[in-house]
Amino acid sequence: MLTYILRRILIAIPTLLLVSVFVFGLQKLLPGDPILVMAGEDRDPAVIELLREKYRLNDPIPMQYLYWLGDVVRGDLGISLRTNEPVLSLIASKLPVTIQLAIMSMIFAVLIGIPAGILSAVHKGTWVDWLANVVALSGLSIPNFWLGIMLILLVSVNLGWLPASGYESPWVDPVRSFQTMLMPAFVLGTGLAATLMRHTRSAMLGVLQADYVRTARAKGLRNRVVVLKHAFRNAVLPVVTLLALLFGELLAGAVLTEQIFTIPGFGKLIVDAVFNRDFAVVQGVVLCTAIGFIAMNLVADVAYVLLNPRLRTN
Repeated sequence: MLTYILRRILIAIPTLLLVSVFVFGLQKLLPGDPILVMAGEDRDPAVIELLREKYRLNDPIPMQYLYWLGDVVRGDLGISLRTNEPVLSLIASKLPVTIQLAIMSMIFAVLIGIPAGILSAVHKGTWVDWLANVVALSGLSIPNFWLGIMLILLVSVNLGWLPASGYESPWVDPVRSFQTMLMPAFVLGTGLAATLMRHTRSAMLGVLQADYVRTARAKGLRNRVVVLKHAFRNAVLPVVTLLALLFGELLAGAVLTEQIFTIPGFGKLIVDAVFNRDFAVVQGVVLCTAIGFIAMNLVADVAYVLLNPRLRTN
């Protein structure tokens, strides 16, 4: 298993290098000059030239990339041009918020999507299957920003059950933190649950037609045992991969949802950085997001091997 993990990590290194090239290169195409913003209203040519020398912007672009990559390898993602804070510190302050939102969203997605997919497959062609598909289609079709606004109007404004926006750290006030995260997590979780339900249903339909499932039924096992212990155990493999990819997507930051509920996570950080031409922050956030996706893919691969004895044998 350790050899397999090391091999997957070695395969991920070229991917990370390619991502770093794109991250560095694409930000050069963004309009605007951050140095002009830093120079202030006077824009003294001497100050502008000094700043360009300080940030090595007068060097050729390949050299700028090599300097930047060397700093990244040493754990230095640069300094925010807007706040003059280390980018790594900004990411460290925002990442726990996004992780909390992602975990709560995945809990909603799993609790809704997987049971709905199992029920839909077991009761194929019945009203249960029809209802589950309608709910899934609604979850895929309804925009997150619209659902978020409607929940704020209903739950916060009209009923006053939950706060409309804001964020509180769970280390400061766990109850308040849970309350502020409940609606945005539900908004994100319902969309993910729809995708999860469709994949679970498809996987279960294929497994329920297998010979070993028919054999289990012929032995007189209860339907719940056949479905959960025999069928779902084998159908869960592609679902695990999907869960890892969806979690990686959440780590990238739910931009619209975080903006609507004023959550200071990754999504809000990168939006503010783009608007302020804070290229160092954009580079750092996108690079960390890419690392998160690759890490979640690695987790999915390892989980696949652990759940499938045949892969362990190979």
